Parts: sequence; C-alpha cells; structure tokens
Amino acid sequence: MDTITLIILFVVAFTLFYLNKLRNSTNMIPPQKFKELLEEKPGIIIDVRTPREYEEGYLKKVDFNIDISADFEQNIEELNKDNTYYLYCGSGARSERATQLMKRKGFENVYNVGGLEALIEAGFEKQ
Repeated sequence: MDTITLIILFVVAFTLFYLNKLRNSTNMIPPQKFKELLEEKPGIIIDVRTPREYEEGYLKKVDFNIDISADFEQNIEELNKDNTYYLYCGSGARSERATQLMKRKGFENVYNVGGLEALIEAGFEKQ
C-alpha cells in the first residue's frame, strides 16, 4: 500500500472509532422514559438554552435556565452533585454537551432529555 492509502485508511478508522464512541456516550433518554424517571427519581430540570430562547417558552416544570454558552461551568459549581438532573435544549445537542460537561465535573445522575418541542409533543406542559 502506498502512503496516501494508509493515511486515508487511518482517517476513516479514526472517524469511525470517534463516531462510535460519541454514539455510545450519549445520555439522551426519550420523553416517555423521562416521564417514568421523574416519577421514580424526581430531580432538577435545567433548560440549557439562551435566556432569549427561554423567554419564548419553556417546560412548566423547569427549575433553572443555565445557558450552556455562557458561564455554564461556573453556574453548575453551586449545584449539589448528589442530586439528579434532567437537561434539555432546543434539539438535544446542547443538552448533550452540558450533560457530558457535568459528568466530567463529578455529577453522576445527569440525563439529557432532548429537545423542547419533542417534550411538548410527548405531553409535557409549556410555560
């Protein structure tokens, strides 16, 4: 094999490894499972969207709005790491990032519950 072929194979293998790792590391739970978990294991619900998005509507049961893009790490320092946290955003991508960050900071019971619209479609009330 020539050098270019080896480089291409390495890049493809690395990409597949990374995507598999990312897919398996997600903490996202579907809305129905979130409903069940809330009954079994009540916790704190955090909206990680921007304040502007939050003002346009949020889950009625939300406890905090902590924007993932603005001082998120500093704001979670005040939270009790022993509590259970459920995070959502617009689509589930930012709440996944926030979930991973909280786990790296020592929070064990953190779940990404996805996007606001999917939660509303599943029967959660919007404020």
